[in-house]
Amino acid sequence: MGFFTRLAERASAIDSLLCVGLDPHPADLAAPTPDGVRDFCLRLIDATAEVAAAFKPNAAFFEALGAPGVQVLAEVIQAVPAGIPVILDAKRVDIASTADAYAHAAFRMLKAHAITLNPYLGRDSLEPFIKQPEFGVFLLCKTSNPGAADLQDLELSAGAGCLTLYEHVALFAQDRNCSDNLGVVVGATQVEALARVRSLAPELWILAPGVGAQGGDLARALEAGLRTDGMGLLVPVSRAISRADDPRQAAIALRDAIRKATQLAQTVPALQPWKDADARSQVADGLLAAGCVKFGKFTLKSGLVSPIYIDLRQLVSFPDLLRKVGEVYLPILKRLEFSRLAGLPYAAIPIATAISLLGDWPLIYPRKEVKSYGTKAEIEGLYTANEQVVVIDDLATTGGSKFEAIDKLAVAGLKVRDVVVLIDRQSGASESLTEAGYHLHAVFTLTELLTYWEKTGKVPVEQIQEAREFIACTP
Repeated sequence: MGFFTRLAERASAIDSLLCVGLDPHPADLAAPTPDGVRDFCLRLIDATAEVAAAFKPNAAFFEALGAPGVQVLAEVIQAVPAGIPVILDAKRVDIASTADAYAHAAFRMLKAHAITLNPYLGRDSLEPFIKQPEFGVFLLCKTSNPGAADLQDLELSAGAGCLTLYEHVALFAQDRNCSDNLGVVVGATQVEALARVRSLAPELWILAPGVGAQGGDLARALEAGLRTDGMGLLVPVSRAISRADDPRQAAIALRDAIRKATQLAQTVPALQPWKDADARSQVADGLLAAGCVKFGKFTLKSGLVSPIYIDLRQLVSFPDLLRKVGEVYLPILKRLEFSRLAGLPYAAIPIATAISLLGDWPLIYPRKEVKSYGTKAEIEGLYTANEQVVVIDDLATTGGSKFEAIDKLAVAGLKVRDVVVLIDRQSGASESLTEAGYHLHAVFTLTELLTYWEKTGKVPVEQIQEAREFIACTP
């Protein structure tokens, strides 16, 4: 039996996709000793076993205690009731005899059923771990830490299909999952990446950490990452359970929330990769035809000479294209909870107006310059304090203008959780917003658009390459 068949049987039997993390942080222990770690984990296992599809001990907290800690790790794994898979969160990687030794330690000595691995050393480093179907592997694919984009979002060469590195890892895992025992790790905070990985690897199991203390949205993660059969996504949670006053009830509540969100997700059409959607292709083509995106040599405000220039203010002169631009925002917005749109001046006001008309959502906007006469309003439009609003803009670069607008909205008593843009220039906005507790959603990333225009022959390869090099080298 392949590992994921075993996992699916457990998940189906108890109707749960909850994976309980065993992370004995020293601050959470009665005593930061091997005995304290053992007691902490055994109590958590006893409290949550009835709703746990799997347990995931984090090797680092045990190894930090030396040999006694490793012994406790083995005891904790053995304490998990029979039939519940144990995933060792160790992120190992090596080759040849060293990889064999790591696999032997994880599966034969510690007796874990699966392990997290770093894919960086390639296929031969995985063989010792996946050669026996009953043992599983989750490859790190798209993680949620701020530095993840340094490598995982890098675009590979044309020979690799112009995929980002994390997309290539997803395909790599899909191709090598011959024994039903190879999956991937994608952060629950990375909803668009979850949807992309699911589209590239429709059958893989995904381990999606980030719900709970890291702020991942459970419902959105499940919508993006579930398979069509309602399985394929395992949700690990540790601190939100272990630090609760009643860990058992916290685990049950999470299990129930996952059930509810899974049922809802199956009633909503799955997120589609943009390149397969006609409306998005029409917008991508229209932006070029309308001169909203130009290639050549352009001196920017910073003084840099750029081979690409984006000016979405031109959309006001193309009503049909403006309507289509509004339409491609709708699938993202329909998955969010909000009462009003907040369009940012100036380029996003026409876009937000189009979205408002298409979706029948009321619109407000924060002024750039506060009126010195009349009402002296900072926010135009009707609203009520404590309402949830979603920020609409045309581009995301560093995120600076988004923070300015969010501050004005907050002063007016409005709540903001999500920012939606047409194009993410991938210059740090997503990371900055995420760190501040907000979610950036983009219809397109700039690298996706460049890939589309290259593959369809809309832009010469030389100009595409110049733009890619400029993006890569521009802070």
